[in-house]
Amino acid sequence: MRSKLETVIAPFEREGYRRAEPAILQPVEPFLDLSGEDIRRRIFLTQDDDGREWCLRPEYTIPVALAHIAAHASEPASYTYAGPVFRMRGANEPSEFAQAGLESFGRTDFAAADAEIMALTVESAAALGLTRPRLLMGDVALLTALLDRLGVPQAARRRLMRAVAQGKGADAVAALEPPAGEVEHAHAGLLKALEGQDPKAARAFVEDVLSIAGISTVGGRSAGDIAERFLARAAERDNPVNGEASGVIAHALAIGGDPDGASAALRKLADNAGLDLSAALDAFDERTGFLAARGVDVANISFSAGFARNLDYYTGFIFELHDPARPDLKPIAGGGRYDGVLQRLGAPAPVPAVGASLWLDRLAGGKA
Repeated sequence: MRSKLETVIAPFEREGYRRAEPAILQPVEPFLDLSGEDIRRRIFLTQDDDGREWCLRPEYTIPVALAHIAAHASEPASYTYAGPVFRMRGANEPSEFAQAGLESFGRTDFAAADAEIMALTVESAAALGLTRPRLLMGDVALLTALLDRLGVPQAARRRLMRAVAQGKGADAVAALEPPAGEVEHAHAGLLKALEGQDPKAARAFVEDVLSIAGISTVGGRSAGDIAERFLARAAERDNPVNGEASGVIAHALAIGGDPDGASAALRKLADNAGLDLSAALDAFDERTGFLAARGVDVANISFSAGFARNLDYYTGFIFELHDPARPDLKPIAGGGRYDGVLQRLGAPAPVPAVGASLWLDRLAGGKA
């Protein structure tokens, strides 16, 4: 196994990525803060004598990011890692398994950094024999730009993103409509009280209501987070998504193919709808150019506007590598851009971040 780990990260170290070795035992709070209380069901927990909760390392990205923040690094930095991680996965998969990967923090040449991460991941997989992976790619930033231009309210946007993450593709557009009776009946009195208030006063009002009710956190969300949800729900009452916007979103989510063809189709859709997506699409095309320059066969990439990984985590391009010989369709590698994560973990300002992980038991066909 050690030789496989070294083989996988060799391309990363040649590129100048520095080896990171975070501790196996990690404080649980950062994982809960980013993933919510639900992650407790999938990680291995313990407590110290002071009652503080710890967990066996369920993945590497958060510990590596925390170490980067603690170092007060002011320059871009790139890290690689390889070792065991521990979490419950699907049936017939071990709960202790080997993970390797790479993370790049602080680079502002976004397209080049994105392409480097994906190209190195492809090269690393090839080092263990997967020379012709099935490549899937999406772009959260592109979808976000579309929703921004269409003025989709936050509550409807969250439902749509959740449906996209569930793999519903173009059918995810049905989630733009609130569940039957939700807006009219659930919390109707509170939503009515919020009408006409400015955002600051409305947030203070909701936080006061929650405080009176003795509510501080729900599912890992603070009172402020809950207040934002109520405000978004109230805004949706006044600004529902119309049929024309829903049609544009459904059309966009159905677009797929190689990156060049998908870009052309998205540009045509934007032009027909009178939407300016030029900045997001120019960045998309720039990344495609960098991928080609690094030797990635872009014609072999299957882009889908409706492809997603964890949309609360990723903020830009996302990708997965699959082994065509594996019938279960689980990815052997995956990653993308997550520019908001380091600030959520305590960095004083947003830090551009992109990375990827490889799961060696899947790369080795379950024999690693």
